[in-house]
Amino acid sequence: MSWKTGFRSLYYLGAPEPDDPVLVPAQTAILVIDVQNTYLERPDRASLSPQEQHRYDLWTPFHERMHGTVIPNTARLLALARQNGIECLFARIACHTKDGRDRSLSQKMPGWNNLLLPKDDAPSQLVAELQPAGDEIVVTKTTDSALTGTNLRLILHNLGIRNVICCGIFTDQCVSSTVRSLADESYAVIVLEDCCAAATEDLHRKELEIINMIYCHVMSSDELCKIMALAK
Repeated sequence: MSWKTGFRSLYYLGAPEPDDPVLVPAQTAILVIDVQNTYLERPDRASLSPQEQHRYDLWTPFHERMHGTVIPNTARLLALARQNGIECLFARIACHTKDGRDRSLSQKMPGWNNLLLPKDDAPSQLVAELQPAGDEIVVTKTTDSALTGTNLRLILHNLGIRNVICCGIFTDQCVSSTVRSLADESYAVIVLEDCCAAATEDLHRKELEIINMIYCHVMSSDELCKIMALAK
């Protein structure tokens, strides 16, 4: 199925197919969101309690997708972008204080989003496969949206960027929040479905249906490479 007809919610069933976007390399940036060590590290399963092993197993498809699909595709895309003069930017969750007192309220509340990731500690760092090269920019955020919690808005403006291609995790959280913020600032946004992941495939697909056609266009990395004539 083509990106022009895929990932459509009820709102857009029967809507006209969009035109191919015009993506001038000098006005286009890749933004990789929150692919950090903390989300890819796993304990030894045998050392866990039965309840913890159950939770471990529930997360296994996410880790398989990250290592088998998302990270390889994103690394390939970054290499092509660098060869074609496309800006590569990165966002990560990290706090400036050891006790996390500078975090946003959502990152202090109990549960999944209760993240304490001091900026210099290993868990907060980007994974080895997706490290910035040269003087590529990394923004540090204590919010879900990479635009709201950083000076990324100013950076994109100063770079002359009009189109932002989003990759990363989690599709239904920080990726979605960033996409919505970018759209509200009138950036043209593309989300690469095979360069993103959520906790489950169902959450991933549902969120892509929610944001597609209104806040962004959802496509695969191969479809983007074809539109931009990027050699594989």
